[in-house]
Amino acid sequence: MLDIQKIRGDFPILSQLVNGKPLVYFDNGATSQKPQVVIDAISKYYQQINANIHRGVHKLSQLATDAYEVSRNKIQNHINAKFPYEVIFTSGTTHGINAIATGFASILKAGDEVLVSALEHHSNIVPWQMLCEKTGAVLKVIPMNENGELIMSAYDILVTYKTKIVAVNHISNALGTINPIKEMIDKAHKVGAAILIDGAQAVAHLKPDVQALNCDFYVFSGHKICGPTGIGILYGKEEWLRKLPPYQGGGEMIATVSFDKTTYADLPHKFEAGTPNIEAGIVLGTAIDYMNEVGFDTIADYEHELLEYATEQLEAIEGLKIYGPEASGQNKTSVISFNIGNIHPYDIGTIIDQMGIAVRTGHHCAQPIMDFLKIPGTIRASFAFYNTKEEIDLMIKALKKAQIMLS
Repeated sequence: MLDIQKIRGDFPILSQLVNGKPLVYFDNGATSQKPQVVIDAISKYYQQINANIHRGVHKLSQLATDAYEVSRNKIQNHINAKFPYEVIFTSGTTHGINAIATGFASILKAGDEVLVSALEHHSNIVPWQMLCEKTGAVLKVIPMNENGELIMSAYDILVTYKTKIVAVNHISNALGTINPIKEMIDKAHKVGAAILIDGAQAVAHLKPDVQALNCDFYVFSGHKICGPTGIGILYGKEEWLRKLPPYQGGGEMIATVSFDKTTYADLPHKFEAGTPNIEAGIVLGTAIDYMNEVGFDTIADYEHELLEYATEQLEAIEGLKIYGPEASGQNKTSVISFNIGNIHPYDIGTIIDQMGIAVRTGHHCAQPIMDFLKIPGTIRASFAFYNTKEEIDLMIKALKKAQIMLS
């Protein structure tokens, strides 16, 4: 059981007022809030060890380097990577996807196929479109059904020996759908295809075990998991990281440089050109420590309780429609996308913001989903382990008031 008041006390932003009302923060799918221990760790870095890493012999540089590499080891253990050098620091999920998509330009040829799903965030669509335009490969899409689930029978047909890489999210940011990624990974490997998992929406709710999944790549962002913005992780199997060319050139990623030829550094530095976001890399380890202390099983159970409660309360509002899988199933996390009648989601979001309720409105960088559902967008409430049923009640009250005002 969570001590919810203690947990909420760890997050200073939750005690503030917005428009004179207590903040109800239900936009966790966009970014999570930060506990005091993370905020303190950021301050400590700049106050005590601010220095560049991997390059200096002086004491501060050594302290910063050690802290950065300790964080890499924490992340390796958290996701169960086989080696620490399979963990690449990036600026976020988008950076990680682009690094792999750009690398595959050296592998693909005209007529090869790349598979993405209809449930993807734009960050897991656009880089692959760009790759296909560059190489002549063909982009194919795994379709979804009206319940916001992938049609696996179609995937079975689409994934063939022409498929060179599959890119699919672990959890849909727009609908909360948990995809059957282990099944998809196994089927991709049977035809010799690599597979990348976008874990941006998953890491806040579960611990991915990349060896058990047997994925080739797994990417996520630190700010979704109570860490800072501007930091993310690209996990890649060693054999793939050695095969692919660097994404960027510059300092740190080299072994030797002359005007005739440059040789690249070994992993992980081959993919970490330039001065990184040192503070954020270090503090991501702090955030993961905090999340593990709370406990991911505990988080999952509590968030599912919030999901079921919110679903029940929302369904009692006349004219409200929820999109995506049923809350009672096992393939949905704590995200609810909904609309109320013909009222535009932006109008609802604007009004309830005046009552302190923070939700996301729009297409959530998943416009193909909205096109499929034939709607302009949704209101999305995404819950975290520091939210409460009382906050859900406040949202329901605000929604009912907005519905009256806009009807």
